[in-house]
Amino acid sequence: MSGTSRDRILARVRRALADVPAHERPQDHPVPRDYLRTHGTRTPAESVDLLAENLTDYRAVVHRVDAAGLPALLAELLGRRGARRVAVPAGLPAEWLAQAAVEQVPDSAGLTARELDAVDSVVTGCALAIAETGTVVLDAGPGQGRRRLTLVPDHHVCVVRTADQIVDSVPQALGRLTPARPLTWISGPSATSDIELDRVEGVHGPRALDVVLVHEDRPRGEQHAVNKP
Repeated sequence: MSGTSRDRILARVRRALADVPAHERPQDHPVPRDYLRTHGTRTPAESVDLLAENLTDYRAVVHRVDAAGLPALLAELLGRRGARRVAVPAGLPAEWLAQAAVEQVPDSAGLTARELDAVDSVVTGCALAIAETGTVVLDAGPGQGRRRLTLVPDHHVCVVRTADQIVDSVPQALGRLTPARPLTWISGPSATSDIELDRVEGVHGPRALDVVLVHEDRPRGEQHAVNKP
């Protein structure tokens, strides 16, 4: 019958709350948060390296570049994919794609999933990135777009500023994020496994994820470091 599962779940919730006084509110009983906020101490450079290592473990492709070299690198990455049409969120700095020979498809509320599926790539910024988990987080802020924008196209290029967008841990990330915003947590390309543990990528999001770590100055001896196969 329609609604049976919903009614059963709500009934369990009501039973669990039966002994809670009507006047009681969640804030009346603070939750202890005395767990470790980070696992060890790191320099900023070590946090960047850990983020790159964990992103690579999740099969993202990691690149390092300075701000001046970012437009050329983005043009190169899109060129490697043969991307011709690229989805662009509102607020993305215009100079990022200034050297890319692509048609830019601006994000808008009227852009359908079918239309997004027809673009080759999407380029966004992020809200922050978490070193210990190899995760980038988007919150639909400027340069990030709607959640749909990064879940439908097959290739996502995400730019992370190493100077101010990398935190060590999830608790630190939560302290900087606004829970009322639509948060998208990305740890590598979309992937799932069947019962035989055969990995399939691209089921719930892009099959390819490039993460560009933008340094104030190019790391000495590096151009852009690409992950291991």
